[in-house]
Amino acid sequence: MSGLAEQKESGSARVAESLAVAIHEHRLSPGMKLNEDEVGEIYGVSRTVVRAALQQLSHDRLVELKRNRGAFVAQPTVKEAREVFEARALLEPRTAHSAAERATPEDIEILQRHIDEEHAALEQGDTGRALHLSGMFHIEMARIADQSTVADFIAQLVSRSSLIIALYWQRRAALCESHAHDALIKAMARHDGKAAEELMKHHLLDLLTSLDLRDQPSVAKSLKDALT
Repeated sequence: MSGLAEQKESGSARVAESLAVAIHEHRLSPGMKLNEDEVGEIYGVSRTVVRAALQQLSHDRLVELKRNRGAFVAQPTVKEAREVFEARALLEPRTAHSAAERATPEDIEILQRHIDEEHAALEQGDTGRALHLSGMFHIEMARIADQSTVADFIAQLVSRSSLIIALYWQRRAALCESHAHDALIKAMARHDGKAAEELMKHHLLDLLTSLDLRDQPSVAKSLKDALT
């Protein structure tokens, strides 16, 4: 790969990561248009780099590319929302069981940092960042379980969940409540896989019931305000 190609690939990865974080933190709303020229101006990159970033986000199902219309932040339907949480309910409890059996003191420290940062974000009123950190907690648990294929699925599902919560958030409990993650950490610290599995089942059910699964209009916001 030439130096120029590597530079473009690195630039598109940076833009894709930044846009993904903005989506997870709900600074970019579902259904919002991502104009290539405007995104390129914000990040100081070419349309080619932006197009590659949007293609990556489309592959990750965070962005929808519409022919002759452009790129839009994905807008999951109610059916998709239910399917995502059903899939999480199938995968994550067993993953939590495995994570509890494998967790090291260092793993527990990493999870605790996620919770501490999540609490700090909530105290600052930054619910978008708190939600992003909450999702990262779940992804980290999948890593601890040492199930790389399942972890990839869970990471995609958590990303979709962020969009779903942005659309269908009914109450503050859609943020992973602190006691749920605290209880999971305690079960993992004592290597109680069965307890961790049950706690995760109830936790995901609580998340699902905190959502109002009816079609909701997205809130318009400018790209510049969202990304700068």
